[in-house]
Amino acid sequence: MLASLIQHSSSIDKSTKATHILVILPILERLPKKYEIPGEEALKNLLDRRNLKLSQISETPVSADLDNGAICTWAMVDSGLSAFEQQTIIRKAAQTLLAENPTEIHIVVFGSTSQKQEFAKLAVYIAWVNGAALPVRKKNPKKTALSTITLYGYKDSDNFSLLHAQAEGNLLARGLTVLPPNELTPSTYRKQIKKLSVNEGWEYQEYDLNALRKMGAGAFIAVAQGSPTEDAAIVHLQRRVNSNEETKTIALVGKGICFDTGGHNLKAARHMHGMHEDMNGSAVALGILLAATHANLPINIDCWLAIAQNHIGPNAYQQNDVITAYNGLTIEIVHTDAEGRMVLADTLALAEKHQPDLIIDFATLTGSMHTALGSRYSGIFCNKENLTQKALAAGVSSGERVCAFPMDPDYDEALESQIADTKQCTIGGNSDHILAARFLNQFINGTPWIHMDLSACNHKDGLGAIGSDVTGFGVAWAIELLQDATAL
Repeated sequence: MLASLIQHSSSIDKSTKATHILVILPILERLPKKYEIPGEEALKNLLDRRNLKLSQISETPVSADLDNGAICTWAMVDSGLSAFEQQTIIRKAAQTLLAENPTEIHIVVFGSTSQKQEFAKLAVYIAWVNGAALPVRKKNPKKTALSTITLYGYKDSDNFSLLHAQAEGNLLARGLTVLPPNELTPSTYRKQIKKLSVNEGWEYQEYDLNALRKMGAGAFIAVAQGSPTEDAAIVHLQRRVNSNEETKTIALVGKGICFDTGGHNLKAARHMHGMHEDMNGSAVALGILLAATHANLPINIDCWLAIAQNHIGPNAYQQNDVITAYNGLTIEIVHTDAEGRMVLADTLALAEKHQPDLIIDFATLTGSMHTALGSRYSGIFCNKENLTQKALAAGVSSGERVCAFPMDPDYDEALESQIADTKQCTIGGNSDHILAARFLNQFINGTPWIHMDLSACNHKDGLGAIGSDVTGFGVAWAIELLQDATAL
């Protein structure tokens, strides 16, 4: 549950019983007399003691205990900075307060009308996504959820409804991703999704292994057949807003590998640790669907989730196998740890059959993308130049930064097979993130398409607005992109 929001139009009153106060200022050389800054004397004393100028708190927020026992953090934000930089400053300031697990936080914003609006949006969203408690299995959890946010200096007419929906989507994605693999199996995952679909009014359909075998979805089956339990499936969720022919339909596709051993090409322990998060792409797709639903975005959404595990066993697929995908292409298996593109291949082909206006897929797909970018950006591939520009712009605006990579047709030479229509990958792994995109491109049949390789799904100590290692990257980006779906 997200904290409730109480808004007040004026500055915080000294008589208010606030214990945790976040003050956000524009760039200033000195405090104007027109500002009634909470804890102003404490701030001045702190700056004097540390021999700091007021403007220096734009680099590092500062905190102090007030005479009444409250803790106050002051941050100064340059409105000319990027969304990511502003998010980072405010998130670090808020974390000082949230580390004490308060049930309520008071946020005070100053500046021009436009500055106060922007600061309030950032601060409230950051309090929502970082104030909620992610699932833990400790006997005595240290984290308690924030229950109330009180805002001063700006009143939003819509109560930040879009940001609230976005925060709910981000928390769903992160909450699912952190669950341990013995708790989130394909079977239990499907049950959770079905329950969620009932609550949200989505149409639920699933293609289990028997159905997929009859359909000829050999790429998905190849990965799923290694599991001792036949609980893998492709899940299809539908959200429809109306029957207007002009309403765009967006297909969201997510990789949902609940645990990835690497199969016969078994991962080393240090690379296998954390592979319960290999379902993050599906969690992000679900989070976007939830956010779009709660924000009432005027778009139809088909959400396709490829839910399976990549296990090792006597029935697991192996190198040099040749399998036939749902769209009829034959694939030579080169590496069993390239399972993500296999389950996505058939899922994308299914999504394409429904003729959406746009397909966006999300996957923790390749180590080479992480090598290329680290974990501060995620990589994207688009088959339309206008989509590339819009995807990049959404990254700048949302603070979830993306970098576009090439996928020219001559890369396909590396995927040529002597015995099948295509290779799954190459054995060397050079430019594997690009080759993975070229492989997937064979299953979308020219539909406008964005592929996001989620190298920023996990970043130590948080990224941008998000303070946890698991970031939920992709939800805010997609909501920014989809707000003007008619232009896509």
